[in-house]
Amino acid sequence: MPQTIIELLSKAAQATGEDNCRDGNIVRLPATGTVIMTGDIHGHRRNFERVVNFADLPNNPDTHVILHEIIHGGPEDAKGGCLSYKLLFDVARYKLQFPNRVHTVMGNHDTAFISGGKVMKSGKEMNRAMRAAIEREFTEKADNIISAIREFLLSQPLTVRCENRIWMSHSLPADRLIDKFDPEVLNRPLEIEDVVRPGAAYILTWGRRHSQALLDKLADLFDVDLFVLGHQPQEKGWCQAGKNLLIIASDHNHGCVLPIDLTKSYTVQQLADSIVALTSIA
Repeated sequence: MPQTIIELLSKAAQATGEDNCRDGNIVRLPATGTVIMTGDIHGHRRNFERVVNFADLPNNPDTHVILHEIIHGGPEDAKGGCLSYKLLFDVARYKLQFPNRVHTVMGNHDTAFISGGKVMKSGKEMNRAMRAAIEREFTEKADNIISAIREFLLSQPLTVRCENRIWMSHSLPADRLIDKFDPEVLNRPLEIEDVVRPGAAYILTWGRRHSQALLDKLADLFDVDLFVLGHQPQEKGWCQAGKNLLIIASDHNHGCVLPIDLTKSYTVQQLADSIVALTSIA
């Protein structure tokens, strides 16, 4: 069992690096078909299942799915350990089933797990909680499982770009750290230093409350028109956080997803009108 999981994660990491849409740390989607963008998942298995059902990839060969922030949240073991790694294993299986159409992008909880840093959620330090659960399940093979998880998480790209000028990522650099952000991180292999503050991947995945001036600057820098992010909790499932920014969440009962027609141009209002509540999906 442990060796099977280690091999699964290794194969998923390889598939992530070899994704046909991968260009450096960017996933570049074609101007055909549909992409389904999710918000943070945080161990919410039912919502992940709804995303899978909604995408119906076996019957929709031109559809892509973007997933991020899978770990830290959801079910716990009898001692309060975080079991979200089990959902991560299922995401790895989903990636291997559709290697060029399922794309995971790096989130801040991923950078924290890779680096071994601390990250709080609902009053709990999540890396400690997840490691404890892994140690209880996998005993002497726990360190090998943890290393394999880190390998898979580090293999992830940082963002998705669409030909219709929409950018999708977990977050964006915050105003106070933008001057330290190196955009070249999008074009070169990731190193551990990138995921530790003030590394470029850390800065990209941890930013919150972006000013409109910064969003306009980043739109020029990345040559896009609209941003779709997660990271910032959304009690109602989504919000418009700027004239060119939507934030969505997929980790609770008011969570949502955003299907985007890759052949069409959008305004931010048209994107907002396209949002689908996860509870509406069987």
